[in-house]
Amino acid sequence: MAATGGGGRAGEGGAWGELVAAALLGAERRRPPGGSVTALLDAAAAETVRRRAGARPAVPRQRPEPAPEDGRKPLPAAAERRLATLLADRALGGASPSGAAAGRRGSGPDLGELLPQWLAEANSQGYRAPAALLPALLDAARARTDLRAETLAFAGPRALWLARYNTDWKFALRDGVRRQVPGERPEEAEQLWQEGLFAERVALLTAQRQRDPQAALALLSSTWQTERAEDRLMFLDSLRLGLGPADEPFLERALTDRSRTVRATAAELLAALPGSALAARMAKRARACVGPDRMGGRGIIVVEAPHECDADMQRDGVVPRPPSGRGERAWWLVQLVESTPLRVWSEQFDGLPPARIVALPVADGWREDLHAAWCGAAVRQRDVEWARALIGEPTEPFSEGPGDPAKLLSVLPEEERGEWAARFIAAHGLSEAFRILGVCGVPWSLPLGRAVVDALEIARDAGSYPWSFSGVMGLAERCLDPSDAERLAPLAAVPDEKEGESPGAGAYWAESFQRLVATLRLRSSMLAELRGERREGEPQAGQV
Repeated sequence: MAATGGGGRAGEGGAWGELVAAALLGAERRRPPGGSVTALLDAAAAETVRRRAGARPAVPRQRPEPAPEDGRKPLPAAAERRLATLLADRALGGASPSGAAAGRRGSGPDLGELLPQWLAEANSQGYRAPAALLPALLDAARARTDLRAETLAFAGPRALWLARYNTDWKFALRDGVRRQVPGERPEEAEQLWQEGLFAERVALLTAQRQRDPQAALALLSSTWQTERAEDRLMFLDSLRLGLGPADEPFLERALTDRSRTVRATAAELLAALPGSALAARMAKRARACVGPDRMGGRGIIVVEAPHECDADMQRDGVVPRPPSGRGERAWWLVQLVESTPLRVWSEQFDGLPPARIVALPVADGWREDLHAAWCGAAVRQRDVEWARALIGEPTEPFSEGPGDPAKLLSVLPEEERGEWAARFIAAHGLSEAFRILGVCGVPWSLPLGRAVVDALEIARDAGSYPWSFSGVMGLAERCLDPSDAERLAPLAAVPDEKEGESPGAGAYWAESFQRLVATLRLRSSMLAELRGERREGEPQAGQV
């Protein structure tokens, strides 16, 4: 019952205050004005009208400039209806179209999860957003940060225009900076860097690193000494884009920064530059710790981990105190090896290739620490040959490897990733599949898609319940090639219940496969609509 106007504010402590106090306390604790709850509500209604009628007129202001034009082509009508349906489903919280009970998704597609793919395809086709749907699009991007880049690209300049009049959408102004300040207007970039909000400055620095890394570094250098420590850390992290040898002098100076986290980040960036002085210093230390057994021949690796973490090591980013449960010497060794250029090890081991080095036995129980450090270096340096050697054959279980196979897999070429993941799933099923599937390209390759579906069938036939594999099933809905829908349709039939099978498992699996097939068909329709096609028998927008 709060008033929206300002005219009755002078009487806040009078009749209106009495009504509010009585309503908050309740009739059980205070006799309401007028003697009854009905009388209280009647009085509140009358007082509300009086207060609103007394609102002061607004001060005249200049009319806003019209929204800018967007010259891109409009969406096809079917695609626009589809977008409205996806946004409406998101606003309703993704309620299942099939009306499934709470706790179960039912057999209908999760429309909200299709929105990222829809936006990516619309942007690839060069469409502009319908003006009427811009508020809903901005609301969706506000709620989900993973949608923001594609949403702002699709919404275009009108989204930024709208965001100036609604503080809920201020993220669009921050994220839109990189589109607003082109490289040919350095004076505007300088002004924004000196006067902008922190988020605007981060976005500007990121955009400038993409266009002109050295211009961005010059901006950062101009104010570095006056920035707060937490801001210096965020700004420094943006130098990962376009990192090159020209950044080394600045990063070397940052090794003496007052903030420990800034120093650590500077050291990490320098270690990613194979030709940097820091990488050479780390390599010298690492080579003194790890090498072939010269006394007993080349067939074994010997390790002598550091006995202390001196001041020079700490200056170069080595953290002296290990995490709980980790030995000091092993902790220092791993940091040295991770920061060493991987090409050093072929030199250290007489020209052996990575696969041969990784296969060598390691003396005195140091294998796990050494291989974990090499895994970290391969991921950091994006070295395909070392990642391939360390990830090993997909027949080996995760528990036997020192590093995270998903991270190593992300270094490999996309086609090779899919092949490795398919072979892993064929060998081990789906128990560890979720982590590796997340780094595979979309849509999945045919071998990978078949491996996932075969593993789901095996799990169903073994009597498991489908929600044990809900993460993989959700990925399959988004990542399987839509053309697989008809091939998978027979799996949606409810099988006969077998003796000894978990009660109702077959029906639940059928429901899951029905949702999978329906989602694939819907994705196929989405793509057809965005390409201006219409396919016989496919669901139209608003249908699932």
